[in-house]
Amino acid sequence: MTRTPSLPVLTLAAAALLALSACSRQSSAPQQSGQAATQSSETAAPSSDNGQQAASGQTASQSSPASPTQSTDGSSGPSLEHLAALPASAALPSSSQWKPGVNYDVISPAQPTTVSPGKVEVLEVFWLGCPHCYALEPYIRQWLKTKPSYVDFVRVPIMWGPVHRAHARLFYTLEALGRNDLVEKVFTYIHNLESQTGTESVLFSTDKQDTFRQQQAWAVQNGIDAAAFAKAYNSFFVNTQLEQADEIMNAYQVQGVPFIAVDGKFSTDVGKAGGENKLISLINFLAAWEHDHKQG
Repeated sequence: MTRTPSLPVLTLAAAALLALSACSRQSSAPQQSGQAATQSSETAAPSSDNGQQAASGQTASQSSPASPTQSTDGSSGPSLEHLAALPASAALPSSSQWKPGVNYDVISPAQPTTVSPGKVEVLEVFWLGCPHCYALEPYIRQWLKTKPSYVDFVRVPIMWGPVHRAHARLFYTLEALGRNDLVEKVFTYIHNLESQTGTESVLFSTDKQDTFRQQQAWAVQNGIDAAAFAKAYNSFFVNTQLEQADEIMNAYQVQGVPFIAVDGKFSTDVGKAGGENKLISLINFLAAWEHDHKQG
């Protein structure tokens, strides 16, 4: 689906906030001591988990089926001129607190969703190893207890490089086993170990078999049968979900996580909203506007 569009004009303060509230494609590729650094997917063609190689030199924006509108200053995302040129029938959600092009961006063209008619999809693209995603997690979990019934929450792991793909496979393996309750636990495990050891690549190795063994051992310690984990790990379901996550990442051209898309039409993040609590308020505002819009 798409990338987080940048603002037409970004103040230094806003830029600093954004930098502190998201893991970017370039900054989030971890390095392991004694091992070669993982190549950034900005500069190297990403390879899928099944070993298929993307076309040499092709970037996410080159391979994406949908690119955001280009602003007049060359930045990605809908420009103020583009927003002003929209017909009256294309009214955008706006209030004294929330403004298009400032607090959220318009996704053009809009992306398809997976929810039932009448429902509003709230999509989060995240990474288990991202400290900013981890900081947002308690807010997301609290929001899930109170979100409107017309909202369906969809979570998709980022697929930038080897460590992201390895963590994505673990996420979908837990889903295949019906153990979504362990997602919060693995989040905590990864970030506690990172802070204690300084390691940036928890439950990951440049050797895929070692990655599997580490993740399987963690799963067994948390009550999952070793054979069941191994079967789910390489299952058709998990491989299919990983392919779909790749497609979503490319379609939205995600350059930073956590990334939020509301009904395939609006994108935002912690920086644009002004903090985690405000992001939840903005999600509710956009979802309510979209729901009312659908009701006619």
